[in-house]
Amino acid sequence: MSNRQTKTDVILIGAGIMSATLGSLLKELVPDWEITVLERRGNAGEESSNEWNNAGTGHSSLCELNYTVEKPDGSIDISKAIKVNEEYQVSKQFWSYLVNSNLIRNPRDFIVPVPHMSFVQGEQDVTFLKKRFASLSNNPLFQGMEFSDDPGKLKQWIPLMMKDRTFDKPIAATRIESGTDVNFGALTRILFDHLKSKNVNIKFKQNVDDIKRASDGSWELKVRNVDSGTVEHHAAKFVFIGGGGGSLHLLQKSGIPEGKGIGGFPVSGLFMVCQKPDVVAQHRAKVYGQAAIGAPPMSVPHLDTRFIDKKESLFFGPFAGFSPKFLKFGSMFDLVTSIKMHNLVTMMAAGVKNIPLTTYLIKQVMLSKDKRMEALREFVPNANSDDWDLVVAGQRVQIIKDTAAGKGTLQFGTEVISAADGSIAALLGASPGASTAVSVMLEIIKKCFPQHIKAWEPKIKEMIPSFGVSLLNNPELIQEIHTSTSQTLGLADKKPANPKNQKKRMLKEA
Repeated sequence: MSNRQTKTDVILIGAGIMSATLGSLLKELVPDWEITVLERRGNAGEESSNEWNNAGTGHSSLCELNYTVEKPDGSIDISKAIKVNEEYQVSKQFWSYLVNSNLIRNPRDFIVPVPHMSFVQGEQDVTFLKKRFASLSNNPLFQGMEFSDDPGKLKQWIPLMMKDRTFDKPIAATRIESGTDVNFGALTRILFDHLKSKNVNIKFKQNVDDIKRASDGSWELKVRNVDSGTVEHHAAKFVFIGGGGGSLHLLQKSGIPEGKGIGGFPVSGLFMVCQKPDVVAQHRAKVYGQAAIGAPPMSVPHLDTRFIDKKESLFFGPFAGFSPKFLKFGSMFDLVTSIKMHNLVTMMAAGVKNIPLTTYLIKQVMLSKDKRMEALREFVPNANSDDWDLVVAGQRVQIIKDTAAGKGTLQFGTEVISAADGSIAALLGASPGASTAVSVMLEIIKKCFPQHIKAWEPKIKEMIPSFGVSLLNNPELIQEIHTSTSQTLGLADKKPANPKNQKKRMLKEA
Protein backbone atom coordinates (compact mmCIF):
# COMPACT_ATOMS: atom_id res chain seq x y z
CA MET A 1 0.00 0.00 0.00
CA SER A 2 1.31 3.43 -0.97
CA ASN A 3 0.66 6.64 0.96
CA ARG A 4 1.81 8.74 -1.99
CA GLN A 5 -0.92 10.95 -3.40
CA THR A 6 -1.20 11.76 -7.09
CA LYS A 7 -2.68 15.21 -7.70
CA THR A 8 -4.43 16.26 -10.88
CA ASP A 9 -6.87 18.92 -12.05
CA VAL A 10 -9.74 16.61 -13.03
CA ILE A 11 -10.63 13.01 -12.21
CA LEU A 12 -13.21 11.19 -14.34
CA ILE A 13 -14.60 8.02 -12.74
CA GLY A 14 -15.76 5.51 -15.33
CA ALA A 15 -14.50 5.02 -18.89
CA GLY A 16 -17.87 5.22 -20.61
CA ILE A 17 -19.37 7.63 -23.13
CA MET A 18 -20.07 10.30 -20.51
CA SER A 19 -16.49 10.56 -19.22
CA ALA A 20 -15.18 10.26 -22.79
CA THR A 21 -17.36 13.20 -23.82
CA LEU A 22 -16.56 15.41 -20.82
CA GLY A 23 -12.86 14.67 -21.14
CA SER A 24 -12.91 15.50 -24.86
CA LEU A 25 -14.74 18.79 -24.26
CA LEU A 26 -12.39 19.86 -21.47
CA LYS A 27 -9.28 18.97 -23.50
CA GLU A 28 -10.50 21.27 -26.26
CA LEU A 29 -11.35 24.07 -23.81
CA VAL A 30 -8.28 23.85 -21.53
CA PRO A 31 -5.61 21.64 -23.14
CA ASP A 32 -3.13 22.20 -20.29
CA TRP A 33 -5.39 20.75 -17.57
CA GLU A 34 -4.26 17.37 -16.26
CA ILE A 35 -6.98 14.70 -16.43
CA THR A 36 -7.00 11.22 -14.88
CA VAL A 37 -9.56 8.55 -15.76
CA LEU A 38 -10.25 5.67 -13.35
CA GLU A 39 -12.08 2.59 -14.67
CA ARG A 40 -12.55 -0.70 -12.85
CA ARG A 41 -12.96 -2.77 -16.01
CA GLY A 42 -10.07 -3.71 -18.29
CA ASN A 43 -11.01 -1.44 -21.21
CA ALA A 44 -13.13 1.57 -22.11
CA GLY A 45 -16.83 1.16 -22.91
CA GLU A 46 -17.36 -2.28 -21.36
CA GLU A 47 -20.46 -1.50 -19.30
CA SER A 48 -23.51 0.62 -20.20
CA SER A 49 -21.80 2.22 -23.21
CA ASN A 50 -20.93 -1.12 -24.79
CA GLU A 51 -22.65 -1.74 -28.11
CA TRP A 52 -24.13 -5.05 -26.89
CA ASN A 53 -25.55 -3.44 -23.75
CA ASN A 54 -27.85 -0.81 -25.32
CA ALA A 55 -30.12 -0.36 -28.32
CA GLY A 56 -27.74 1.90 -30.24
CA THR A 57 -30.57 4.27 -31.12
CA GLY A 58 -29.62 7.87 -31.77
CA HIS A 59 -32.44 9.09 -29.54
CA SER A 60 -34.02 12.14 -31.15
CA SER A 61 -37.72 11.40 -30.50
CA LEU A 62 -38.35 10.42 -34.11
CA CYS A 63 -39.81 7.05 -33.15
CA GLU A 64 -39.95 6.77 -29.34
CA LEU A 65 -43.63 7.00 -28.43
CA ASN A 66 -42.93 7.42 -24.70
CA TYR A 67 -41.47 10.89 -25.36
CA THR A 68 -44.90 12.12 -26.51
CA VAL A 69 -47.74 11.91 -24.01
CA GLU A 70 -51.46 12.24 -24.65
CA LYS A 71 -52.94 14.80 -22.26
CA PRO A 72 -56.40 14.50 -20.67
CA ASP A 73 -57.88 16.81 -23.31
CA GLY A 74 -56.66 14.49 -26.07
CA SER A 75 -53.86 16.75 -27.32
CA ILE A 76 -50.26 15.53 -27.54
CA ASP A 77 -47.54 16.98 -25.34
CA ILE A 78 -44.38 17.07 -27.47
CA SER A 79 -42.22 19.16 -25.11
CA LYS A 80 -39.99 16.24 -24.07
CA ALA A 81 -39.66 15.12 -27.68
CA ILE A 82 -38.44 18.59 -28.64
CA LYS A 83 -35.95 18.66 -25.75
CA VAL A 84 -34.47 15.25 -26.59
CA ASN A 85 -34.27 16.10 -30.30
CA GLU A 86 -32.46 19.39 -29.66
CA GLU A 87 -30.02 17.63 -27.34
CA TYR A 88 -29.21 15.04 -29.99
CA GLN A 89 -28.53 17.84 -32.49
CA VAL A 90 -25.94 19.14 -30.01
CA SER A 91 -24.23 15.73 -29.94
CA LYS A 92 -24.13 15.56 -33.73
CA GLN A 93 -22.58 19.03 -33.90
CA PHE A 94 -19.78 18.06 -31.52
CA TRP A 95 -19.12 14.80 -33.34
CA SER A 96 -18.97 16.77 -36.59
CA TYR A 97 -16.44 19.16 -35.03
CA LEU A 98 -14.27 16.18 -34.06
CA VAL A 99 -14.46 14.82 -37.62
CA ASN A 100 -13.66 18.21 -39.20
CA SER A 101 -10.73 18.59 -36.77
CA ASN A 102 -9.43 15.14 -37.79
CA LEU A 103 -9.86 13.93 -34.23
CA ILE A 104 -12.25 11.28 -35.59
CA ARG A 105 -11.13 9.83 -38.92
CA ASN A 106 -14.12 7.84 -40.11
CA PRO A 107 -17.58 8.63 -38.67
CA ARG A 108 -18.95 5.42 -40.20
CA ASP A 109 -16.98 3.60 -37.50
CA PHE A 110 -19.69 4.66 -35.03
CA ILE A 111 -22.73 6.18 -36.79
CA VAL A 112 -24.87 4.90 -39.67
CA PRO A 113 -28.11 6.26 -41.20
CA VAL A 114 -31.12 4.08 -40.39
CA PRO A 115 -34.77 5.18 -40.79
CA HIS A 116 -36.69 5.59 -37.52
CA MET A 117 -40.28 4.35 -37.38
CA SER A 118 -43.18 4.06 -34.95
CA PHE A 119 -45.52 1.09 -35.44
CA VAL A 120 -48.88 0.59 -33.71
CA GLN A 121 -51.82 -1.80 -33.84
CA GLY A 122 -55.43 -1.30 -32.79
CA GLU A 123 -57.81 1.59 -33.31
CA GLN A 124 -56.85 3.45 -30.13
CA ASP A 125 -53.10 3.44 -30.83
CA VAL A 126 -53.62 4.28 -34.50
CA THR A 127 -55.63 7.35 -33.46
CA PHE A 128 -52.85 8.31 -31.03
CA LEU A 129 -50.19 7.92 -33.73
CA LYS A 130 -52.16 10.12 -36.14
CA LYS A 131 -52.37 12.88 -33.53
CA ARG A 132 -48.70 12.46 -32.68
CA PHE A 133 -47.77 12.72 -36.34
CA ALA A 134 -49.89 15.86 -36.77
CA SER A 135 -48.19 17.49 -33.79
CA LEU A 136 -44.62 16.56 -34.75
CA SER A 137 -44.74 16.96 -38.54
CA ASN A 138 -45.60 20.65 -38.18
CA ASN A 139 -42.45 21.16 -36.11
CA PRO A 140 -39.23 22.03 -37.99
CA LEU A 141 -37.24 19.54 -35.87
CA PHE A 142 -39.27 16.67 -37.34
CA GLN A 143 -39.42 17.63 -41.01
CA GLY A 144 -39.64 14.68 -43.36
CA MET A 145 -41.79 12.47 -41.15
CA GLU A 146 -44.38 10.38 -43.05
CA PHE A 147 -47.53 8.63 -41.84
CA SER A 148 -49.31 5.67 -43.40
CA ASP A 149 -52.02 3.20 -42.47
CA ASP A 150 -51.98 1.65 -45.95
CA PRO A 151 -50.78 -1.99 -45.82
CA GLY A 152 -49.32 -1.63 -49.31
CA LYS A 153 -47.16 1.28 -48.25
CA LEU A 154 -46.12 -0.45 -45.05
CA LYS A 155 -45.00 -3.47 -47.09
CA GLN A 156 -42.55 -1.16 -48.84
CA TRP A 157 -41.30 0.30 -45.56
CA ILE A 158 -41.10 -2.87 -43.42
CA PRO A 159 -41.40 -5.99 -45.61
CA LEU A 160 -40.23 -8.38 -42.90
CA MET A 161 -42.85 -7.11 -40.46
CA MET A 162 -45.66 -7.24 -43.02
CA LYS A 163 -44.95 -10.72 -44.40
CA ASP A 164 -47.70 -13.21 -43.42
CA ARG A 165 -49.43 -10.57 -41.28
CA THR A 166 -53.18 -10.88 -40.75
CA PHE A 167 -55.08 -7.61 -40.91
CA ASP A 168 -57.66 -8.25 -38.20
CA LYS A 169 -57.06 -4.84 -36.62
CA PRO A 170 -55.95 -1.41 -37.86
CA ILE A 171 -52.22 -0.79 -38.14
CA ALA A 172 -50.21 2.33 -38.87
CA ALA A 173 -46.67 3.63 -38.85
CA THR A 174 -44.64 6.80 -39.14
CA ARG A 175 -41.28 6.92 -40.85
CA ILE A 176 -38.45 9.42 -41.07
CA GLU A 177 -35.22 8.78 -42.96
CA SER A 178 -32.97 11.00 -40.83
CA GLY A 179 -32.68 8.48 -37.99
CA THR A 180 -29.38 6.91 -36.95
CA ASP A 181 -27.85 3.80 -35.43
CA VAL A 182 -24.96 4.71 -33.11
CA ASN A 183 -22.29 2.33 -31.85
CA PHE A 184 -21.64 4.07 -28.54
CA GLY A 185 -19.06 1.49 -27.57
CA ALA A 186 -17.00 2.25 -30.67
CA LEU A 187 -17.43 6.00 -30.15
CA THR A 188 -16.31 5.68 -26.54
CA ARG A 189 -13.15 3.84 -27.56
CA ILE A 190 -12.43 6.35 -30.33
CA LEU A 191 -12.70 9.25 -27.89
CA PHE A 192 -10.48 7.57 -25.31
CA ASP A 193 -7.86 6.84 -27.98
CA HIS A 194 -7.94 10.56 -28.73
CA LEU A 195 -7.66 11.46 -25.03
CA LYS A 196 -4.74 9.09 -24.61
CA SER A 197 -2.95 10.89 -27.45
CA LYS A 198 -3.51 14.13 -25.49
CA ASN A 199 -1.64 12.66 -22.48
CA VAL A 200 -4.74 11.96 -20.42
CA ASN A 201 -3.83 9.39 -17.76
CA ILE A 202 -6.24 6.47 -18.27
CA LYS A 203 -5.98 3.80 -15.58
CA PHE A 204 -7.92 0.55 -15.99
CA LYS A 205 -8.77 -2.07 -13.37
CA GLN A 206 -8.95 0.63 -10.71
CA ASN A 207 -11.86 0.56 -8.25
CA VAL A 208 -12.67 3.74 -6.33
CA ASP A 209 -13.21 2.54 -2.76
CA ASP A 210 -13.76 5.92 -1.13
CA ILE A 211 -14.16 9.63 -1.84
CA LYS A 212 -13.54 12.25 0.83
CA ARG A 213 -13.42 16.03 0.93
CA ALA A 214 -10.00 17.45 1.83
CA SER A 215 -9.49 20.50 4.04
CA ASP A 216 -8.59 22.63 1.01
CA GLY A 217 -11.89 21.76 -0.74
CA SER A 218 -10.39 19.27 -3.17
CA TRP A 219 -11.35 15.58 -3.28
CA GLU A 220 -9.24 12.64 -2.14
CA LEU A 221 -9.91 9.21 -3.65
CA LYS A 222 -8.81 5.85 -2.32
CA VAL A 223 -8.30 3.63 -5.36
CA ARG A 224 -7.67 -0.13 -5.35
CA ASN A 225 -6.25 -2.23 -8.16
CA VAL A 226 -8.81 -5.00 -8.72
CA ASP A 227 -6.11 -7.55 -9.64
CA SER A 228 -3.30 -6.91 -7.17
CA GLY A 229 -5.24 -5.24 -4.37
CA THR A 230 -2.66 -2.46 -4.11
CA VAL A 231 -4.04 0.92 -3.06
CA GLU A 232 -3.28 4.35 -4.49
CA HIS A 233 -4.46 7.79 -3.44
CA HIS A 234 -5.54 10.40 -5.97
CA ALA A 235 -6.63 14.00 -5.43
CA ALA A 236 -8.30 16.50 -7.75
CA LYS A 237 -9.99 19.88 -7.70
CA PHE A 238 -12.91 18.48 -9.69
CA VAL A 239 -14.35 14.96 -9.84
CA PHE A 240 -16.94 13.63 -12.28
CA ILE A 241 -18.70 10.40 -11.32
CA GLY A 242 -19.71 8.76 -14.59
CA GLY A 243 -19.81 5.15 -13.49
CA GLY A 244 -23.23 4.23 -14.87
CA GLY A 245 -25.13 2.18 -12.30
CA GLY A 246 -22.14 2.45 -9.96
CA SER A 247 -22.47 6.23 -9.70
CA LEU A 248 -25.05 6.14 -6.90
CA HIS A 249 -22.72 4.36 -4.45
CA LEU A 250 -19.90 6.78 -5.24
CA LEU A 251 -22.20 9.78 -4.85
CA GLN A 252 -23.22 8.47 -1.44
CA LYS A 253 -19.58 8.04 -0.42
CA SER A 254 -18.88 11.68 -1.28
CA GLY A 255 -21.29 12.73 1.47
CA ILE A 256 -22.52 15.86 -0.32
CA PRO A 257 -25.96 16.96 0.92
CA GLU A 258 -27.30 17.13 -2.65
CA GLY A 259 -26.98 13.32 -2.81
CA LYS A 260 -29.08 12.66 0.27
CA GLY A 261 -32.48 11.02 -0.07
CA ILE A 262 -31.76 9.57 -3.51
CA GLY A 263 -32.10 5.86 -4.20
CA GLY A 264 -31.89 3.60 -7.20
CA PHE A 265 -33.82 0.68 -8.68
CA PRO A 266 -31.97 -1.67 -11.07
CA VAL A 267 -33.60 -3.01 -14.22
CA SER A 268 -31.79 -5.39 -16.54
CA GLY A 269 -32.44 -5.86 -20.22
CA LEU A 270 -32.36 -8.75 -22.68
CA PHE A 271 -32.57 -8.74 -26.49
CA MET A 272 -33.44 -11.34 -29.07
CA VAL A 273 -30.77 -11.13 -31.79
CA CYS A 274 -30.87 -12.40 -35.37
CA GLN A 275 -27.71 -12.55 -37.49
CA LYS A 276 -29.06 -14.69 -40.32
CA PRO A 277 -28.23 -12.70 -43.50
CA ASP A 278 -31.38 -13.52 -45.48
CA VAL A 279 -33.60 -12.40 -42.58
CA VAL A 280 -31.53 -9.33 -41.72
CA ALA A 281 -31.63 -8.19 -45.36
CA GLN A 282 -35.43 -7.86 -45.22
CA HIS A 283 -35.48 -5.15 -42.56
CA ARG A 284 -33.67 -1.82 -42.40
CA ALA A 285 -35.14 0.45 -39.76
CA LYS A 286 -35.51 1.06 -36.05
CA VAL A 287 -39.18 0.38 -35.37
CA TYR A 288 -40.58 1.30 -31.95
CA GLY A 289 -43.97 0.20 -30.64
CA GLN A 290 -46.01 0.92 -27.52
CA ALA A 291 -44.93 -0.29 -24.08
CA ALA A 292 -47.13 -2.85 -22.36
CA ILE A 293 -49.36 -1.57 -19.55
CA GLY A 294 -47.31 -1.47 -16.34
CA ALA A 295 -44.00 -1.70 -18.19
CA PRO A 296 -41.24 0.87 -17.58
CA PRO A 297 -40.49 3.24 -20.50
CA MET A 298 -37.13 1.55 -21.07
CA SER A 299 -39.09 -1.61 -22.01
CA VAL A 300 -40.74 -0.14 -25.10
CA PRO A 301 -40.53 -2.97 -27.69
CA HIS A 302 -38.54 -2.23 -30.82
CA LEU A 303 -37.08 -4.08 -33.79
CA ASP A 304 -33.76 -2.53 -34.76
CA THR A 305 -31.25 -2.74 -37.53
CA ARG A 306 -27.85 -2.69 -35.81
CA PHE A 307 -24.29 -2.33 -37.12
CA ILE A 308 -21.69 -3.90 -34.82
CA ASP A 309 -18.15 -4.71 -35.92
CA LYS A 310 -19.22 -3.78 -39.47
CA LYS A 311 -21.78 -6.58 -39.42
CA GLU A 312 -25.52 -6.01 -39.77
CA SER A 313 -27.95 -7.74 -37.42
CA LEU A 314 -31.45 -7.36 -35.96
CA PHE A 315 -32.24 -6.75 -32.29
CA PHE A 316 -35.68 -7.14 -30.75
CA GLY A 317 -36.56 -6.18 -27.21
CA PRO A 318 -35.75 -5.22 -24.64
CA PHE A 319 -37.25 -7.76 -22.30
CA ALA A 320 -36.99 -6.47 -18.77
CA GLY A 321 -35.44 -8.48 -16.01
CA PHE A 322 -34.41 -7.96 -12.44
CA SER A 323 -31.04 -8.31 -10.77
CA PRO A 324 -29.93 -6.58 -7.57
CA LYS A 325 -26.72 -5.65 -9.37
CA PHE A 326 -26.28 -1.99 -10.36
CA LEU A 327 -23.79 -2.94 -13.08
CA LYS A 328 -23.64 -5.91 -15.40
CA PHE A 329 -20.34 -6.82 -13.76
CA GLY A 330 -21.48 -5.58 -10.35
CA SER A 331 -22.23 -7.19 -6.99
CA MET A 332 -25.38 -9.01 -5.87
CA PHE A 333 -25.30 -6.68 -2.85
CA ASP A 334 -25.46 -3.43 -4.85
CA LEU A 335 -29.14 -2.74 -4.16
CA VAL A 336 -28.98 -3.62 -0.46
CA THR A 337 -25.86 -1.55 0.22
CA SER A 338 -27.37 1.48 -1.55
CA ILE A 339 -30.11 1.73 1.09
CA LYS A 340 -29.11 4.26 3.76
CA MET A 341 -30.91 5.92 6.61
CA HIS A 342 -31.38 9.07 4.53
CA ASN A 343 -33.14 7.27 1.66
CA LEU A 344 -34.82 4.40 3.52
CA VAL A 345 -38.28 5.99 3.67
CA THR A 346 -38.02 7.11 0.04
CA MET A 347 -37.10 3.58 -1.06
CA MET A 348 -39.93 2.04 0.97
CA ALA A 349 -42.43 4.49 -0.52
CA ALA A 350 -41.20 3.61 -4.00
CA GLY A 351 -41.66 -0.09 -3.25
CA VAL A 352 -45.28 0.44 -2.23
CA LYS A 353 -46.06 2.70 -5.21
CA ASN A 354 -44.48 0.42 -7.79
CA ILE A 355 -46.01 -2.96 -6.99
CA PRO A 356 -47.38 -3.23 -10.58
CA LEU A 357 -43.86 -2.64 -11.91
CA THR A 358 -42.45 -5.28 -9.59
CA THR A 359 -45.12 -7.74 -10.74
CA TYR A 360 -44.32 -6.93 -14.36
CA LEU A 361 -40.58 -7.53 -13.82
CA ILE A 362 -41.21 -10.87 -12.10
CA LYS A 363 -43.33 -11.98 -15.06
CA GLN A 364 -40.62 -10.84 -17.49
CA VAL A 365 -37.95 -12.80 -15.62
CA MET A 366 -40.09 -15.94 -15.84
CA LEU A 367 -40.62 -15.71 -19.62
CA SER A 368 -39.57 -18.73 -21.65
CA LYS A 369 -38.06 -18.37 -25.12
CA ASP A 370 -41.42 -19.41 -26.59
CA LYS A 371 -43.12 -16.52 -24.79
CA ARG A 372 -40.45 -14.09 -25.97
CA MET A 373 -40.97 -15.37 -29.50
CA GLU A 374 -44.70 -14.64 -29.15
CA ALA A 375 -43.83 -11.01 -28.37
CA LEU A 376 -41.44 -10.90 -31.33
CA ARG A 377 -44.15 -12.25 -33.65
CA GLU A 378 -46.25 -9.17 -32.89
CA PHE A 379 -43.55 -7.43 -34.96
CA VAL A 380 -42.38 -10.29 -37.21
CA PRO A 381 -45.32 -12.71 -37.71
CA ASN A 382 -43.27 -15.47 -39.35
CA ALA A 383 -40.23 -15.26 -37.03
CA ASN A 384 -38.45 -18.63 -36.72
CA SER A 385 -37.24 -19.43 -33.21
CA ASP A 386 -34.06 -21.03 -34.60
CA ASP A 387 -33.03 -17.71 -36.16
CA TRP A 388 -33.05 -15.75 -32.88
CA ASP A 389 -30.76 -15.96 -29.86
CA LEU A 390 -31.09 -14.34 -26.44
CA VAL A 391 -28.45 -11.77 -25.43
CA VAL A 392 -28.19 -10.26 -21.96
CA ALA A 393 -27.78 -6.49 -22.26
CA GLY A 394 -26.71 -3.98 -19.63
CA GLN A 395 -28.06 -2.90 -16.26
CA ARG A 396 -29.84 0.43 -15.82
CA VAL A 397 -30.48 2.07 -12.45
CA GLN A 398 -33.58 4.25 -12.37
CA ILE A 399 -33.46 7.17 -9.94
CA ILE A 400 -35.81 7.17 -6.95
CA LYS A 401 -36.36 10.44 -5.12
CA ASP A 402 -39.00 12.63 -3.52
CA THR A 403 -40.59 15.03 -5.98
CA ALA A 404 -43.67 17.23 -6.28
CA ALA A 405 -45.45 14.10 -7.52
CA GLY A 406 -44.89 12.43 -4.15
CA LYS A 407 -42.44 10.52 -2.02
CA GLY A 408 -40.42 7.75 -3.62
CA THR A 409 -41.04 8.70 -7.23
CA LEU A 410 -39.34 6.54 -9.85
CA GLN A 411 -37.64 8.74 -12.45
CA PHE A 412 -37.11 7.64 -16.05
CA GLY A 413 -34.34 9.84 -17.39
CA THR A 414 -30.87 11.20 -16.73
CA GLU A 415 -30.06 13.67 -13.99
CA VAL A 416 -26.95 15.54 -12.86
CA ILE A 417 -26.33 15.82 -9.12
CA SER A 418 -23.60 18.31 -8.22
CA ALA A 419 -22.17 19.92 -5.09
CA ALA A 420 -23.08 23.54 -4.40
CA ASP A 421 -19.49 24.63 -5.11
CA GLY A 422 -19.32 22.62 -8.36
CA SER A 423 -16.32 20.59 -7.21
CA ILE A 424 -17.99 17.22 -7.82
CA ALA A 425 -20.82 16.02 -10.08
CA ALA A 426 -22.48 12.68 -10.69
CA LEU A 427 -24.66 11.49 -13.54
CA LEU A 428 -27.51 9.19 -12.59
CA GLY A 429 -30.33 7.56 -14.54
CA ALA A 430 -30.81 5.94 -17.92
CA SER A 431 -32.46 6.76 -21.28
CA PRO A 432 -31.96 8.82 -23.40
CA GLY A 433 -28.47 8.76 -21.85
CA ALA A 434 -25.66 8.39 -24.38
CA SER A 435 -27.48 10.18 -27.21
CA THR A 436 -27.59 13.38 -25.16
CA ALA A 437 -24.09 13.02 -23.67
CA VAL A 438 -22.74 16.28 -25.13
CA SER A 439 -25.69 18.33 -23.93
CA VAL A 440 -25.52 16.78 -20.46
CA MET A 441 -21.76 17.35 -20.20
CA LEU A 442 -22.21 20.98 -21.25
CA GLU A 443 -24.72 21.27 -18.40
CA ILE A 444 -22.04 19.99 -16.02
CA ILE A 445 -19.49 22.44 -17.41
CA LYS A 446 -21.89 25.36 -16.89
CA LYS A 447 -22.79 24.21 -13.37
CA CYS A 448 -19.30 23.36 -12.19
CA PHE A 449 -17.13 25.91 -14.00
CA PRO A 450 -19.27 29.08 -14.13
CA GLN A 451 -16.21 31.28 -13.64
CA HIS A 452 -14.75 30.04 -16.95
CA ILE A 453 -17.84 30.04 -19.17
CA LYS A 454 -17.36 33.56 -20.55
CA ALA A 455 -13.79 32.80 -21.60
CA TRP A 456 -14.71 29.36 -22.95
CA GLU A 457 -17.82 30.44 -24.86
CA PRO A 458 -16.10 31.23 -28.20
CA LYS A 459 -14.52 27.75 -28.28
CA ILE A 460 -17.78 26.09 -27.23
CA LYS A 461 -19.57 27.86 -30.10
CA GLU A 462 -16.86 26.70 -32.47
CA MET A 463 -17.54 23.12 -31.39
CA ILE A 464 -21.33 23.46 -31.05
CA PRO A 465 -22.51 26.38 -33.24
CA SER A 466 -26.02 26.34 -31.79
CA PHE A 467 -24.77 26.81 -28.21
CA GLY A 468 -27.00 29.39 -26.52
CA VAL A 469 -29.52 29.36 -29.38
CA SER A 470 -32.98 27.78 -29.38
CA LEU A 471 -33.16 25.63 -32.49
CA LEU A 472 -36.93 25.41 -32.25
CA ASN A 473 -37.22 29.16 -32.76
CA ASN A 474 -34.79 29.16 -35.69
CA PRO A 475 -36.02 26.75 -38.40
CA GLU A 476 -33.44 27.95 -40.92
CA LEU A 477 -30.66 27.11 -38.48
CA ILE A 478 -32.15 23.66 -37.94
CA GLN A 479 -31.89 22.99 -41.67
CA GLU A 480 -28.35 24.34 -41.88
CA ILE A 481 -27.18 22.23 -38.93
CA HIS A 482 -28.97 19.14 -40.20
CA THR A 483 -27.44 19.50 -43.66
CA SER A 484 -23.95 20.24 -42.34
CA THR A 485 -23.80 17.47 -39.74
CA SER A 486 -25.38 14.93 -42.09
CA GLN A 487 -22.70 15.62 -44.68
CA THR A 488 -19.82 15.58 -42.21
CA LEU A 489 -20.97 12.41 -40.47
CA GLY A 490 -21.67 10.64 -43.76
CA LEU A 491 -25.42 10.49 -43.21
CA ALA A 492 -26.45 12.21 -46.46
CA ASP A 493 -25.05 13.25 -49.82
CA LYS A 494 -26.02 16.87 -49.51
CA LYS A 495 -23.72 19.84 -49.82
CA PRO A 496 -23.01 21.18 -46.32
CA ALA A 497 -23.85 24.70 -45.28
CA ASN A 498 -20.93 27.11 -45.21
CA PRO A 499 -19.56 26.82 -41.64
CA LYS A 500 -18.54 30.50 -41.54
CA ASN A 501 -21.97 31.72 -42.65
CA GLN A 502 -23.62 29.32 -40.22
CA LYS A 503 -21.49 30.58 -37.35
CA LYS A 504 -22.25 34.23 -38.18
CA ARG A 505 -25.98 33.45 -38.24
CA MET A 506 -25.75 31.64 -34.90
CA LEU A 507 -23.93 34.52 -33.25
CA LYS A 508 -26.45 37.01 -34.63
CA GLU A 509 -29.41 34.94 -33.39
CA ALA A 510 -27.77 34.48 -29.97
